[in-house]
Amino acid sequence: MAEILAGFKADFILNFIDENRWKFLLTGLQNTLFITFFSLILGVVLGVLIAIIRSSYDKLKNEMPKGAKKFFLWIANAFCKLYLTVIRGTPVVVQLMIMYYIIFATSRNGVMVAIIAFGINSGAYVAEIVRSGIMSVDGGQFEAGRSLGFDYKWTMWYIIIPQAFKNVLPALANEFIVLLKETSVAGYVAIRDLTMGGNIIRAATYSAFMPLLAVAAIYLVLVMFFTKLVNILERRLRKNER
Repeated sequence: MAEILAGFKADFILNFIDENRWKFLLTGLQNTLFITFFSLILGVVLGVLIAIIRSSYDKLKNEMPKGAKKFFLWIANAFCKLYLTVIRGTPVVVQLMIMYYIIFATSRNGVMVAIIAFGINSGAYVAEIVRSGIMSVDGGQFEAGRSLGFDYKWTMWYIIIPQAFKNVLPALANEFIVLLKETSVAGYVAIRDLTMGGNIIRAATYSAFMPLLAVAAIYLVLVMFFTKLVNILERRLRKNER
């Protein structure tokens, strides 16, 4: 037993204490959280825009008279459907590599490229989440908006979207957790995220057990922490509905 503990201690010192290798994990964690947070913001912006376009098309396609507005809405909806099909139908790591090695091949800011890639990917899933929230709002709310003098656009913005967000807020929080884990592939384009930090330590010490276990433990703690926050949020939303 003493030999096992001594070996564990020596392995710990080799992987984390010597040459301050723990800093690779700290830097990687910072980059992971930074990429995740700003990717989610970009994803929410894209997702809300796409959800509004798609839900508006579904609600208005039979009511709008033929003309430029209806044609523009049809084009926008078709583009959004293509975007959703392509993004949801291809692996996120492939999208990341296309962004890094082709579209932004001249850029040296890998973190920013990752934010754009993960944000575009997240936007496709956020769009369907928000769209389901919009479609779940009772149709009478549109009539209420018209009775207040709002046209369709302002009814959507001031009445429908706030209610939809309340309905899908837990799902959006879960999307943040999913996105946090998806960013672990950022190392494919040489970004020093948390997983890459563990790989750097492993390559330097030729010891895989300790650094990879540490990476897995950090991800687990993060997911458990954010899952707890989501559960608290859901309970508060249920209380407010009573």
